[in-house]
Amino acid sequence: MYRLIVILTVLALALTACGGGPASPSGTSAPVILTSTTFLADITRNIAGDRLKVESLLPTGADPHSYQPTPQDVAKINESKILIVNGLEYEHFLEALLENAGGEHLIITASDGLEPHTMEDEEATGQLVNDPHMWLDPNRVITYVENIRKGLTNFDPDGAAVYQSNADAYTTQLKDLDAWITEQVAQIPAEKRLLVTNHEALGYFSDRYSFTIIGTVVPSVSSDASTSAGQMADLIDVIRSSGTSAIFLDEVENPALAQQIADETGVKVVEDLHLESLTDGAPAGTYIDMMKYNATQIVNALK
Repeated sequence: MYRLIVILTVLALALTACGGGPASPSGTSAPVILTSTTFLADITRNIAGDRLKVESLLPTGADPHSYQPTPQDVAKINESKILIVNGLEYEHFLEALLENAGGEHLIITASDGLEPHTMEDEEATGQLVNDPHMWLDPNRVITYVENIRKGLTNFDPDGAAVYQSNADAYTTQLKDLDAWITEQVAQIPAEKRLLVTNHEALGYFSDRYSFTIIGTVVPSVSSDASTSAGQMADLIDVIRSSGTSAIFLDEVENPALAQQIADETGVKVVEDLHLESLTDGAPAGTYIDMMKYNATQIVNALK
């Protein structure tokens, strides 16, 4: 996906040799670690602690599927030491930014080593595409944590013990989150665990917590795709025959088509999930808060 990816340990040594590594305890500033999204920034902060300054390239509330880069984004990349991405073609907007930024950039791909779901994407003329939304399963985020920990340790070997301790503590929190979501979902009878979403975003969440996705308003892993009149008619038939009670949307998605389908079927539209971005403060100020809020909204709509 990216042309400027370099070998992790080689660049780490080069940065350290030229003074680009973390500041010493007497230093006044920490290196800037840039993540593609707000939820990756929060996950990374839990690992980095106070040793590194972590910022998100995308602002709060931005949809990565439709994000339009700005000149300021190039400057942010130039000022950062590491760029942490989700991978799986999620950050399409980054390719041009990296070319414009120039130079070498250390890129850590959080999803490395995880097997993605694949699906036929109508927007891509039926070709198979990977579903990038792995972070909506906390168990997969445990692998994100390990990949980020390794990357930060290679960049800053002196911080290895801190990163390991922080990663262990955060992994425990993620396991607790998974158990909590499982308990909440248990309130929904098995036959009612049916999901209709705006785009293909909840596949990993669905697999982990025993839901069935019966349809999507937009048959694509991207919220920036489109749908046809025939596809909408088919989805209306599926919703009517299944007896499901809600359509779920991310807050940043246009609810017009979903509302049109809801008017035809009598289901409700839950349009305030937070799947792609955190919020400034409540209700989804951290990754864990985001997941708890989404699970609560889904459970309340279906139980």
